[in-house]
Amino acid sequence: MTILCVRFQLPPMYEAALPGLLGLLEEFTPVTEALPPDRALVDLRGAERYFGRTAVEFASLIRVRALARYGIDCAIGAGPGPMLARMALREAVPGVTRVVPGEPDAVAEFLAERPVGALPGVGGATARTLCEYGLDTIGKVAAAPLSTLQRLTSARTGRELHEKASGIDRGRVVPNATSRSLATERPFSRDELDPSLHRRALLCATEELGTRLRALEKVCRTVTLTVRYADRSSTTRSRTLKEPTAHSSALTATAYALYETLGLQRARVRAVGLRAEGLTPAEQASHQLTFDPVDEKVRRIEEVADRARAKFGPHAVMPGTLAA
Repeated sequence: MTILCVRFQLPPMYEAALPGLLGLLEEFTPVTEALPPDRALVDLRGAERYFGRTAVEFASLIRVRALARYGIDCAIGAGPGPMLARMALREAVPGVTRVVPGEPDAVAEFLAERPVGALPGVGGATARTLCEYGLDTIGKVAAAPLSTLQRLTSARTGRELHEKASGIDRGRVVPNATSRSLATERPFSRDELDPSLHRRALLCATEELGTRLRALEKVCRTVTLTVRYADRSSTTRSRTLKEPTAHSSALTATAYALYETLGLQRARVRAVGLRAEGLTPAEQASHQLTFDPVDEKVRRIEEVADRARAKFGPHAVMPGTLAA
């Protein structure tokens, strides 16, 4: 095992500790890839030889130091490659490292009975197509002829499916890689019918995304809304913004507009999720100048609020609706 996938148990809307936690990982190896808001990939191939420790021993050290320094626990998955480490993390719990052995037989056994949708990069549409032809587990996909998979999907997708299902992991850990999207989710304590609470959750989510985008000095081009229902089904809608932005007010307006397009009446909603996609550096983004004093005032207030949150914590400043 040479790759760790670490998920820190960060409180909602609290990313202040993340840079320090990433620095903790870099004490062992510089080959660390941040996966905001709360995850990271760590390549330990050089560190294992240098320190004479195994990946599992490193995982125990990371967990102890994160608890001692920041009071934050973490769940860790270990595997011979990034894909298998990510899949192992899904079954990991704080305090226990889920390990996928590096032997080919052990990898095949780990993958065999898992649903095909568990493979990274396999979306709902692809999973449904494969299940219609009886390829509902990863083991069955691995046993299927490559030509069959390519006819059901496409030449490239079929080849990638066949390799992943066979345990061939071509991914690598890219140090300081720029995240192409940011996501957050707001689950409800019970299946919620009240539209006002749905909108309140969306406001909370857009405030978080806006704060994180500005902290990273990024802007997003597209906002995607996902609503999960009581029957475990979900609906997803996306909208491209008129101009890339990181301002919470613009993100909130877009999220509300997407929500309205769903026409939910008495839907029992279990969770709402938002994703900011198409991230680019803020300094490279164009901005339409405006003579609206209200818009300029909102932007200045946002800058002051960001400084207050950075100094006093993520809950120092928030909309009155969320503080109630």
